[in-house]
Amino acid sequence: MGQAVKRESGMDAEVPAQLRRRGMAAATSGAGRCRLSKVGAGRRPPPARVRVAVRLRPFVDGTAGENDTPCVRGLDSCSLEIANWRNHQETLKYQFDAFYGERSSQQDIYAGSVQPILRHLLEGQNASVLAYGPTGAGKTHTMLGSPEQPGVIPRALMDLLQLTREEGAEGRPWALSVTMSYLEIYQEKVLDLLDPASGDLVIREDCRGNILIPGLTQKPVTSFADFERHFLPASQNRTVGATRLNQRSSRSHAVLLVKVDQRERLAPFRQREGKLYLIDLAGSEDNRRTGNKGLRLKESGAINTSLFVLGKVVDALNQGLPRVPYRDSKLTRLLQDSLGGSAHSILIANIAPERRFYLDTVSALNFAARSKEVINRPFTNESLQLHVLASVKLSQKELLGPSEAKRARGPEEEEIGSPEPPAAPASASQKLSPLQKLSSMDPAMLERLLSLDRLLGSQGSQGTPLLSTPRRERMVLMKTVEEKNLEIERLKMKQKELEAKVLAQEATDPKEKENCSPIMLRPLGRRTVTVAKPLKKAVVMPLQLIQEQAASPNAEIHILKRKGGKRKLESLDASESEEKANDCWELQISPELLTQGRQKILDLLNKGSARDLRSLQRIGQKKAQLIVGWRELHGPFSQANILGLAAGLRCHPS
Repeated sequence: MGQAVKRESGMDAEVPAQLRRRGMAAATSGAGRCRLSKVGAGRRPPPARVRVAVRLRPFVDGTAGENDTPCVRGLDSCSLEIANWRNHQETLKYQFDAFYGERSSQQDIYAGSVQPILRHLLEGQNASVLAYGPTGAGKTHTMLGSPEQPGVIPRALMDLLQLTREEGAEGRPWALSVTMSYLEIYQEKVLDLLDPASGDLVIREDCRGNILIPGLTQKPVTSFADFERHFLPASQNRTVGATRLNQRSSRSHAVLLVKVDQRERLAPFRQREGKLYLIDLAGSEDNRRTGNKGLRLKESGAINTSLFVLGKVVDALNQGLPRVPYRDSKLTRLLQDSLGGSAHSILIANIAPERRFYLDTVSALNFAARSKEVINRPFTNESLQLHVLASVKLSQKELLGPSEAKRARGPEEEEIGSPEPPAAPASASQKLSPLQKLSSMDPAMLERLLSLDRLLGSQGSQGTPLLSTPRRERMVLMKTVEEKNLEIERLKMKQKELEAKVLAQEATDPKEKENCSPIMLRPLGRRTVTVAKPLKKAVVMPLQLIQEQAASPNAEIHILKRKGGKRKLESLDASESEEKANDCWELQISPELLTQGRQKILDLLNKGSARDLRSLQRIGQKKAQLIVGWRELHGPFSQANILGLAAGLRCHPS
């Protein structure tokens, strides 16, 4: 371990100081990063190394013993040395992008390492700040701080909101909005601190490689008061516990996600999205010193496992291995953008000066030395609103003059020409403003065009062009549309030829209509459409009743009788359609059976109760009571007054 550290420190010493200063100046300048975001689509994004800063916390009162001397000493603003555990007469030297000693304030750390990366969010790029170190080294104090000494998170939000207000002011080309989400990773579970009842969330990856968490709560933030209203109650939901080294030890990794959405007010109406990850990692723990048992021991095991996978990811990136184990842990899966991804990353390694934390300090310094070799490739997350472009296509043509519209058209469009002759040029006194033609437009769109007219008037003839599409891409698109139109015309001509051929064949030889090929189809208007007739229902009599009627000598039981012969399907003439209509079943009932049924109904009306009457068809409770009342009022029913009863029932429906 010591030899490896010596090699790393030796390599850092060989780098010329002039190059290091030049690299630090380029990384901390906002203007330099703005140029990096304007990269062509075919080029790879420029690399950006993970920047590492080390913070040494002061001695904690009451914890240092008489023989507990410091084991770490700062040399300058970028390097430090620590005692060699193999030989106490030697020291191991480390060099990082920044070193903050015991007397460094929260403002020094924020202004020196974190504040320069906020400008990248306005360019549509991602950024992340990670606080790493052993338990009790001051990570949470660095990120959160106190009311008297605010940490990285409140300072970053305050400056970011101020930047968005300035850049999104009225008259500026972009409209900006800020949202926040807050989560923790506790025992390999992703929990939403803004909505603790949501349960374990999943981590996904979209088609462009961006890491996202579906279902994570997002709160809009317009001022620092809004941020405090959401953040302070959510911080109380984070899992903490007491150990021997820390009374409020973080038992989970906390991640604050801040999104900056930008929408361009003028054409071509681009959209940008920048993400800021502010991560407070849980510290690695030695259970022999912390005295963890039970639940605390299980939490410590989950924390150490995730940090071990984090070290494996850094080693795999430095060695260029084909597989990086991001998916082995929820923490590394979430940090896929920050380590080896598309974010400007800052790692703040917190260490303790006491000699009893020597092994934890050396381990943290070795991890920080390996992390600064990781290369990220930030790029701008930008997209276009195609539906908005389609809606303002006519408005842009109206704003362009005759000469400008001719230049905007491609050479192919010029060859085709316009069907309308060009209008005569008007004199300067008769020249009208092009905005007078847009009186019938949507008010919101009209306001945008007025802003565009003022912008072009202030910049003169050399202002920003309305259409930002490259000329080559526009020509390719026009050529593709022309080819599609030609293909459609060709298919229409072919269809007309086929129809004319079919009509000519029918006129010359009408006998071949039936034997024509499947391709030569008759027009739809000449086909005979047959409508299916409703089927008649057959009544099935009970078997006992049929047997009784069959036993009587004069009984004739013919319930259904078929009329007509076989059905012919060969021809569809009108005469045959009449035979087809007669080919059906006809209902025939014997008079004895009809008389018998009527007598049975009459007996049921005269002697049956209301319950027996409900067994008849279409007789409910109300009609049954009406029948019983009729019988009590007028006496028994006869064949003559059944018709009067039916009329009365129709007047009183059930």
